[in-house]
Amino acid sequence: MSANEEAIKFAVIGAGHIGKRHAEMIRRETESELVAMVDIRTKDECDATNFDVPFFSSLEELLASGLDIDVINICTPNGLHADQSILALESGRHVVCEKPMGLSKERCEKVIFKSLQKSKHVFCVMQNRYSPPSEWIKSVVDRQLLGDIFMVQLNCYWNRDERYYKNGGWKGTADLDGGTLYTQFSHFIDIMYWLFGDIENIHGRFADFTHKNNTDFEDSGFVNFDFSDGGIGSINYSTAVANQNLESSLTIVGSNGSVKIGGQYMNEVEVCNIRDYEMPELPDSNPANDYGPYKGSAANHNYVIKNVIDTLKGRTTATTNALEGLKVVEIIERIYKVRNEQLNLQ
Repeated sequence: MSANEEAIKFAVIGAGHIGKRHAEMIRRETESELVAMVDIRTKDECDATNFDVPFFSSLEELLASGLDIDVINICTPNGLHADQSILALESGRHVVCEKPMGLSKERCEKVIFKSLQKSKHVFCVMQNRYSPPSEWIKSVVDRQLLGDIFMVQLNCYWNRDERYYKNGGWKGTADLDGGTLYTQFSHFIDIMYWLFGDIENIHGRFADFTHKNNTDFEDSGFVNFDFSDGGIGSINYSTAVANQNLESSLTIVGSNGSVKIGGQYMNEVEVCNIRDYEMPELPDSNPANDYGPYKGSAANHNYVIKNVIDTLKGRTTATTNALEGLKVVEIIERIYKVRNEQLNLQ
C-alpha cells in the first residue's frame, strides 16, 4: 500500500485565517492529505489559491461530490459549528471542530449523540493545551504539588476593535459569534476546566465599554465562583483594551505554594514558588496566531492535526474530546445566564 493510500484524508470547511491554518498543517503532515476546501467565497476571494485542491461552495456540495474523505474540519463561524458537525457525522466522517463546539449545551449534546450513533470521533480544537506552560502546570496540578487549591484567578485582557469587527461580518453577532467568552476566551476557560474541573455558585458583573456599535454583547466582565472540587476562582476579561492585547494569565494559590503563568497568551511562567520543588526548564512556546492588525492564541494547530492522525491510527486518544468541548460551552452558557439575568433586571 502506498503512503498516499495510508494517509488520512481531510476536507476543511471555512477558508478564513483558521481554516487556512488547518489546511496548511494538514498539508505538512506526512500521514495526512488535504483533499478539498469549502467556503461561500471563491478561492481567490479567500486568498487560498496556493491550496491545489477542489474548492466547493457548501458542505452539501462537498458531500455530494463523492470524494473520499475521512475527516471534515469545521472552521466556520461559531453558530454553524454544531449543525455542520452533525451533517459531517451523518455522512460517516470524523469531525475536527474549532472552538466552540456549539453555542449551547443542547446543540453540543446533539453532536455527541450523532457521533455515538455513527461511531465517529469529534475532536474539539483547544490548542492551548499543547503549550509548554500548559503541559507543565497540568503535571504540577495532577501530582498535587500545590497541595489544596485555595484560589485561581484567570485574567484575559485583549484588544478587539473596528479592525476586527467589520461591518457586515459575522463577528460580533449573537447568532454566529455568540459572545466574547465563546470567541476570544474559551481556550483559557478550557485550560481552567482541564486543570480544576467544574464550577458552581457563579456571580458576575458585565459591561460594554467600547463595542456598543459593533457587537451584540458585552466586551468585559468580572466573574467569580466556587470550584466543585474545592477552592474559589474568578475570570476577569475584556476586549476593550486599547491598541493591542495586554495579558492572558493564570494565578494559582495553593497550600504548598503559588504559580503565575502570564504573558500576552499564557505563554510564560512568571512565578513558580512551590515548597521543595525546582522548576524544570521548559521549551519555548509557539508564537501567537498572527492575523495582521490583531493576534490570537498560540499557533499550536500542528499538534491538533497530529493528534487526529495518531488517534485514528490507534496510537493515542483525543486530546480534547467531545464531552470536554461540551463542558466548556456549558460553563460559558451558565456564566451568560447570570449576565442575561442582570440585563433583565435593568
